Amino acid sequence: MRRLLLSMTASAMALAAPTVALAQVTEMDLAGDQADVTQVVTNGMGRHLQRYSPMDQINKENVARMVPAWAFSLGGEKQRGQEAQPLIKDGVMYVTGSYSRIYAIDAKTGKEIWQYDARLPEGILPCCDVVNRGAALYGDKVYFGTLDARLVALDAKTGDVVWNKKIADYKAGYSYTAAPLIVNGLIITGNSGGEFGIVGEVQARDAETGEMVWTRPVIEGHMGTLNGEESTMTGTLNATWPGDMWKTGGGATWLGGSYDMETDTLVFGTGNPAPWNSHLRAAGAPTEGNAGDNLYAASRLGIDPATGEIKWHYQTTPREGWDYDGVNEVVAYTDADGNKRFATADRNGFFYVLNREDGAFVSAHPFVNEISWASGIGEDGRPIFNEDNRPGDPTAAADGKKGESIFAVPGFLGGKNWMPMAYSQRTGLFYVPSNEWGMDIWNEPISYKKGAAYLGAGFTIKPLYESHIGSLKAMDPMTGEVKWEFRNPAPLWGGVMTTAGGLVFTGTPEGDFKAFDDETGEELWSFQLGSGIVGQPVTWEQDGAQMVSVVSGWGGAVPLWGGEVAKSVNYLNQGGMVWTFRIPEQVAAN
Repeated sequence: MRRLLLSMTASAMALAAPTVALAQVTEMDLAGDQADVTQVVTNGMGRHLQRYSPMDQINKENVARMVPAWAFSLGGEKQRGQEAQPLIKDGVMYVTGSYSRIYAIDAKTGKEIWQYDARLPEGILPCCDVVNRGAALYGDKVYFGTLDARLVALDAKTGDVVWNKKIADYKAGYSYTAAPLIVNGLIITGNSGGEFGIVGEVQARDAETGEMVWTRPVIEGHMGTLNGEESTMTGTLNATWPGDMWKTGGGATWLGGSYDMETDTLVFGTGNPAPWNSHLRAAGAPTEGNAGDNLYAASRLGIDPATGEIKWHYQTTPREGWDYDGVNEVVAYTDADGNKRFATADRNGFFYVLNREDGAFVSAHPFVNEISWASGIGEDGRPIFNEDNRPGDPTAAADGKKGESIFAVPGFLGGKNWMPMAYSQRTGLFYVPSNEWGMDIWNEPISYKKGAAYLGAGFTIKPLYESHIGSLKAMDPMTGEVKWEFRNPAPLWGGVMTTAGGLVFTGTPEGDFKAFDDETGEELWSFQLGSGIVGQPVTWEQDGAQMVSVVSGWGGAVPLWGGEVAKSVNYLNQGGMVWTFRIPEQVAAN
């Protein structure tokens, strides 16, 4: 009854909202988002996900004078992790909150225009907190996903529901937390739920009506669809999966994707294969080729946005057995030699560079310390496994209940988890939020049951060093050299942004929003927001002034799954605020 009242209240608030002067968001707006500093209409500040702004009004010389312009509370007891990236269009900010909420805020004053709370059913199964990472804008609508695996389209002016579509069955463990992606009038989504034996999939719908255009499962053996008819099978049935294990093979596309306009390619990462116990997924596999790789889990996929056909794939962790999801964002950029590249910092601890034309492997370098599961990446792009560092087979144990435990680095939350890195066109460097930790991990017997956890593993995360866990690294993608590093006692779990003003912005779980010199790593400014920062900063121009916003609110996977690390940060307070900063007018004029 309470959720019903909340839903009715949200609708009433939307109906009572003041008129918003919003121009329709077009494909041209989306394509030119990075260049148009008056707006932020895409997740990643551009569909290539560079998170770079050409603005320089706030710069190394004056950022120390930056002060709050306004702050907005997400309100109520619904706090938990706030991982969203705000969007801004025509003086209105759209930001999502935990428990599948979305707000429209006056970007000049911080006053609420409308709020919508999704009516969530009992029994949702989010694995890693009740987060939402952002919305999408197109036409006269704002779109966002919900924890019960639905996609909602709202009238951007009023917050009224235009349509509400089911992505997948939440009772089977599916959910949705990513920001949708808009390309050529299609709204493109992934799915979450890799710990429940679901099947990862990318879906494309007509953004106006919500009707399905195509679907592309990412595990071999499953059929895609196009315009309501079966299209093609993903991969080749049983080429790399034994028996029927492909039917519950995991590979959740839970972080969403990017779009490379120059090659007309969607790029999605895929999560861990299910179950975690890699011995189960290898037993009975064919012996030829790369049998047991479990395609296309733990991979990056290039997808045709018009049809959903897979154009190429690159698997970062074949026969994955440590929960090293391959979902990490793929950023399109042009390197110092003029080559068109993709970059991705994988959960497995390696930073990869791929060719943008075909996804071919170019190079890989470690970006965290003491990686133990592989000694490196070969010239063919495949890892050089340390087989002794694979969790043991339970069937080889005397009691058949627990395989040999090993200590693996990185821990299963990854050298880098969901938190987006940024690329600077000014320096040619990537700024990678990473964590230095490992884990005790062991395998256990497991069988699939709908809606139940499908792991077949136990684990405990442990920090590698007493001095720090979090590490923001400025990395040269050409050489793998780390130019500078900022170390933080607690894990880093928030996004990064760079600007032409020579600044790198990010936040810490301790609540400090920071700006660094992009060349030296010198800390130039910091402001305490009252709760940990796991959100994603943005910047835009309003009435001639550069504004910077970020959402604060500690949560996410670390407090839930972090083992010894979670115990060390249990003093951190939750929250839920949108903070917006600027420099005083007299400083900006100088």
